[in-house]
Amino acid sequence: MTAARVRLVLASSSPARLTLLRAAGIQPTVVVSDVDEAAAVAAAREAYGALEPADIALLLARAKCEAVAVDTTDSTLVIGCDSLLELDGEVHGKPVDAAEAVARWTAMRGRSGILHTGHWLRDERDTDDEGTAATLGATVSTTVHFADLTDLEIAAYVATGEPLAVAGAFTIDGLGGAFVTGIEGDHHAVVGLSLPMLRELLIEIGVSWFDLVATAD
Repeated sequence: MTAARVRLVLASSSPARLTLLRAAGIQPTVVVSDVDEAAAVAAAREAYGALEPADIALLLARAKCEAVAVDTTDSTLVIGCDSLLELDGEVHGKPVDAAEAVARWTAMRGRSGILHTGHWLRDERDTDDEGTAATLGATVSTTVHFADLTDLEIAAYVATGEPLAVAGAFTIDGLGGAFVTGIEGDHHAVVGLSLPMLRELLIEIGVSWFDLVATAD
């Protein structure tokens, strides 16, 4: 295999995002940020006032990306992502405990929510390597339709621990897949990273999708 021409750093601890990129032929380096999400959102609200759910996802994606980019020494691109579920005008990240996950699913079942996934890309390449010093991002919003789970199903799902580890307390690529009856939009974004959106951001800085993909000799 020939190494990808451009190196990508994924500023996320999400196994789903890493698996998604690897399945697309991209082998990113994972560097987890230490962003205090609650503090970042509070500071933004104090500075700018009320924030739309999509803007919060983008704000956190940018914060994670920039936190990692500061420590990046090699010539590279850095992508940060964050996902939030909007339900009844409120935003939800990962549940803090099992009780919150149960309450969340009790409210979600048989209904629909909007999963907002923010993406932020920084070009940290040297100018000798065609670096642009660009920093840009976008949010992808996808409507998710949830099955009408019974109380027993909710309790059993929460007991697996999966809902506690993911934004919105559900997955479509894991145990929670049976409880999502449909989506309207990009299913990659529901997993955690929109591949089409990443491609569009790369185009903005003059990078081809296949610059990130390792190819056969």
